[in-house]
Amino acid sequence: MVAGEVRMGTAAGRWVLATTVLGSGLVFIDGTVVNVALERIGTELDAGFTGLQWTVNAYTLALASLILLGGSLGDHLGRRRVFVIGVAWFALASLACGLAPDIGTLIAARALQGVGGALLTPGSLALISASFHGPDRAAAVGAWSGLGGIAGAVAPFLGGWLVEWSWRAVFLINLPLAALIIAIALRHVPESRDTESAPGLDVAGTVLAVVGLGALTHGLTGLGERGPEPVALVAVAAGALALAVFVLVELRSPHPLVPPALFRDRTFSAANLATVLIYGAMGVVFLLLVLQLQTVAGFPPVAAGAALLPVTALMLVFSARAGALAGRIGPRLPMTVGPLVAAAGLLLLLRVGVGASWLADVLPAMVVFGAGLTLTVAPLTATVLDSAPDRYAGAASGVNNAVARAAGLLAVAVVPGIAGISGGDYTDPVVFDAGFRTAILIGAGCMVAAALTAFALVRRPPAAAEPAPGGLRVEECLHCPMTGPAQHPSDAPR
Repeated sequence: MVAGEVRMGTAAGRWVLATTVLGSGLVFIDGTVVNVALERIGTELDAGFTGLQWTVNAYTLALASLILLGGSLGDHLGRRRVFVIGVAWFALASLACGLAPDIGTLIAARALQGVGGALLTPGSLALISASFHGPDRAAAVGAWSGLGGIAGAVAPFLGGWLVEWSWRAVFLINLPLAALIIAIALRHVPESRDTESAPGLDVAGTVLAVVGLGALTHGLTGLGERGPEPVALVAVAAGALALAVFVLVELRSPHPLVPPALFRDRTFSAANLATVLIYGAMGVVFLLLVLQLQTVAGFPPVAAGAALLPVTALMLVFSARAGALAGRIGPRLPMTVGPLVAAAGLLLLLRVGVGASWLADVLPAMVVFGAGLTLTVAPLTATVLDSAPDRYAGAASGVNNAVARAAGLLAVAVVPGIAGISGGDYTDPVVFDAGFRTAILIGAGCMVAAALTAFALVRRPPAAAEPAPGGLRVEECLHCPMTGPAQHPSDAPR
């Protein structure tokens, strides 16, 4: 079996598809169910809200700062090899999470889990792109997206059920799934490399990204927890300086993680600014909503996790239509109206409090919020890709992916502190409820700002893309509302 010669409908094609769906599903499900488990984790490990923030942020920090390097490593060393290493790393880190005796150990293990995710995530779709060719590639991407949507629908119920039993099971369940993925990949997935990629890796850029995002996240979290103390202020300054140096390094690097030429296009820059605002708001909402439902409204973990289901279902069913609409009328209107609708959904979440009903209060808010995201995400992703030159299509998608994750990371670090949530507040229904409402208003404001950004700066309609079977354009099916935009198949060179 040779990469590029695998066909859909054959046994070889089904094995490759199964491997990539299970691999991406491993990361996606874990990211969803951990939020559902946070309340139980905090209670059992006697952790304050900052500990819960870092349980999320340690993973996201490693993933956001290393995901571009993970894609480059796959191109240089072999996509299957790096994918398998990522799965094994993710599994071992999951074991450490499941056995963690205290919150500090759990946070460290979550950071290691993020490293595994950074190796695994780019490889999933890259394996499809390298293994299939032509119409078979488009069909495989469509199948990958659809099956991934099913995983998204299952995740809240699976997570809630596991948390009812033990929060540790959320991590330990990754072990048998990872073993299955590795066995299938080694036996049935062909190896591939990019023989034309520039030699060398942008190690300096990677180190600066890790230091910059890490210091900034640490400082912002500290400011939210303890106010303007010297250590937090120094960390913020150091993070900002490291990111400034990162920009200078990227301008001079022969193989930059972030090609500076991309940001010369106003539409690309505007779309990524909108991404920061949209995914920052989403990161805060998905963190705090499940805690609000459990701490204040008294929902069990299964019902709290199921609150996210309407968003996944709407995007799975209607994103293709939203992308097609943007293809006909241009992305400006959907990217303006969509965030405004999402902001309206967030305002409806203000009704979720003591005695809230899932059907009367949670469901309507999440349906409106999901409708807004559905209108937004496919046009946003298409705009990012189509505003970049063809030679940078993969880099453009990778940059947007990293921007989305970094936005969620920094928003989770700073917004709860601004909203007045810290320490043990997540166990106090009165205090947490007040902070939740403030955070939701901030999230709604970010969505409105994203709409204004799109209205003012997004002009060029996206170019026509190759249709996939059933009229679904490739980029229309590549979305992941919980974790950031999925990567485009061109991330892996042909």
